[in-house]
Formats: sequence, structure tokens, C-alpha cells
Amino acid sequence: MDAAIKMEVFEKVREAGVKFIRLQFSDIFGLLKNVAIPVEQLDKALDGELMFDGSSIHGFTRIEESDMYLRPDPKTFVIFPWRPREGAVARLICDIYNPDGTPFEGCSRHIMKKTLAEAKELGYTMNVGPELEFFMFHVDEEGRPTLETHDRAGYFDMAPVDLGENARRDMVLTLEDMGFEVEASHHEVAPGQHEIDFKYSDALDIADKIMTFKFVVRTVAQRHGLHATFMPKPIFGINGSGMHMNQSLFKDDQNAFYDPSGPNALSETAYYYIAGLVKHARALAAITNPTVNSYKRLVPGYEAPVYIAWSCRNRSPLIRVPAKRGLSTRVELRNPDPSCNPYLAISVALKAGLDGIKNKLQHPAACDRNIYHMNAAERLENNIPSLPGSLREALDELAADPVIKSALGNHIFDRFMESKLVEWDNYRVQVHNWEVEEYLTKF
Repeated sequence: MDAAIKMEVFEKVREAGVKFIRLQFSDIFGLLKNVAIPVEQLDKALDGELMFDGSSIHGFTRIEESDMYLRPDPKTFVIFPWRPREGAVARLICDIYNPDGTPFEGCSRHIMKKTLAEAKELGYTMNVGPELEFFMFHVDEEGRPTLETHDRAGYFDMAPVDLGENARRDMVLTLEDMGFEVEASHHEVAPGQHEIDFKYSDALDIADKIMTFKFVVRTVAQRHGLHATFMPKPIFGINGSGMHMNQSLFKDDQNAFYDPSGPNALSETAYYYIAGLVKHARALAAITNPTVNSYKRLVPGYEAPVYIAWSCRNRSPLIRVPAKRGLSTRVELRNPDPSCNPYLAISVALKAGLDGIKNKLQHPAACDRNIYHMNAAERLENNIPSLPGSLREALDELAADPVIKSALGNHIFDRFMESKLVEWDNYRVQVHNWEVEEYLTKF
């Protein structure tokens, strides 16, 4: 690591009186892991000399090949604003390496870097702007989460109806202390549901920020006596939580999706990218919507996208092109939810778009009608397919899509499929409350 960069980190540590460093990384399912070290070990950490047991992380390695190395990214150094009584705590996000010094193929941050490198070979860099929704619930006397919301507010409501406003304000302030540029924060449609939007940035930075965002939101909610969850659909009958993903490609500091002389002021590149997302949408869902519960959100009637189409005008299709042009031209993929691994979700979306660009795929005609008001025959006539209806269906689509599989690499694809098929089977054999209520006295 560059000596000047190391000195900059050490200077920040000294000025803030940091005593402990959390070395953070993600498993293949997007769950945040960390190893805490005293500040005296920081020099070794920055040199990539610290090992951990990879076999203890779900989806990483077997016990006979368990030694893995953490290599911190100094650009991710930040101090946690909730200072303890003595000594501050900071964090560094790490890449995972093998003992021979090669990147670990099960490191989802590495997978993302590979896909970004593929885009760079074509002259592109990627920007992403996410929109994460979440719920806040009360906890019981023993601190366990309930499904009781803290309010009965609705979209854009204010206090005193929105009782989570204090917690949300503290979340925004904490995020800003950690280097986020928060653009908006508001109550969402469902009771207890919130959204905080932060400014777009390069794709890797945004994936790191999504991981940090979820950690901060849950930590601050806990300090307010609430439980924050990014579960896609915690309550039947109301809207679920999504993570809309705004994407754009830049070439030579110019937005590659913008062409003032093109149809809708969009470039051929933008249309190829949209075509790639459409072509691979069903396989993408396994990564962007990776849980059984994800598919309880992706149903008609709750504003979540279900149908594979695109438009510049309405919000019912899977893909929307917001109205702003110039540097702000972007494509919004609306089905991802915040349970996904952001490194993998952004990677597979980019891979799909690059496939469209490389092969000059032709996009379907835009659908400017409200698809929710179309019947099955009308959707068939307009060539509008649906997203998978279950995790199992999505996994089958992923297994049959060589382009998206190649984005994940063999290690992550194999481990992801193995684990998710077990998850699906565990769900499939359970007897759920709905079945008991529906059938117990009927038969």
C-alpha cells in the first residue's frame, strides 16, 4: 500500500483517538461481517497481513482451505460517530485474498471489480444511485422485534403522525457524519416504512455505502428502542420495501446514455443497455431478489414491478427512464430489494447491460400504459412477460443464463445456488399459518 495513503489513515486515527478498528467485509449473501482489532494492529492490517478463518463464513471455503487474508481499502476508512466513553472506533472495508496473494473468487467485492473492469475495457465507468426503503418496528419487553409499527403515517407525512421522524433524523445526521450526501428522507407509503436517499456515486463506492447504510440504520433504530428491518415484505396487505437502482454509464466524462438528437434524447448505448436488462431480467431476479420473502413483494397491487417492460413515462414497468437528461440521464431498475448483496446485484445488472451493448440487442417497444390495468391477454399481445413468481423459479432462470452466471463466477454461483435451494426447500416443506387457517376445519 502507498506510504502516503497509510500515513493519511494513521493521521486520522491519531487525531480522533481511535482505539479499535473494525475490518468489515461481506459474505456472498450480503451480510456484513467484521473482525475488530486494536489500533496497534493497524499497520499489519493495512499491509494485508491479517488472516481469518474463511471456513467459518457461509459460502466461503471448506475447513481444509480456511486461511484467508483481509486487505483493507483505505478509501473506506471512516470513524463511527457514536463515540464510546473511551476511544473512538473506526472501520475499513476489506477485500478477501487467498494465501498465495490472488483475489478470492468468493469475495463479492472482487466480483464487482471484475465486472467494472469489463466495462472499463469498453471505455465505460458506472454510476449508481440507490433508493432503499425499510421498516421500523417496536420491540417487546425482552428486546425482540415485533410487527407493531411505531406510527400510522403515510407517504411524506410529518410529525406528530410520523413518530419515527426523530430516529430518521438521527440516521441522516449519522450518515452525513460518515461522509454520505443525503438528498432526501421521508416516510413511505406503508405505516412504519421509511426511505433515505443518498447521492449517486461510482458503483463500488455505492455498494460499500449500501452496506454501511444498512448497518447505520439498524444501529440508530436500536438506540431509539426500535427495530429496523430491510426484509422485503414483513407485513401482508401493505407495500413492501424495495431498492430501486438508478444506473448510468459514463465515457470520457460524458453520460453515455444521453443523446439530445436520439429518440427520447437517449443514445443507442442506453437502448442497448435497456435491452440487456430486459433480456436477462428473469435471471437477475435471483440475485436482486434473493429470498423467499422477496417474491411476496413482487405481486400486483402494491406498486412493486412485476412485468418486464420499460417506459420513459410511467412507473408500472420493471424499467423506467426518469425525465431528467444531460448528466442526469439514467435507467432505473425497480425490482431489486434491500435484502440483496449490493456488490452482486449491481454487478449482474451491469453485466446484463454490457451484454446488450456488446451484442447491440434490440429493445422492445416502450410500454406507456399502466400495465397493472392490462389483463393477461393484453400483456401477451404486447409481449410483456413477468418476473419469476418464486425464488425457485428465479434460481432456475439463473441456472439457465450463462451471461449472468459468468458475472458471478463458478465459486459464488455454486455456493449461492446450493444455499438458496436449501432455503427454498426449507420453506417449501413448512406448514404455514395460512394453510392451518384455510384447511384445518375445512377437511
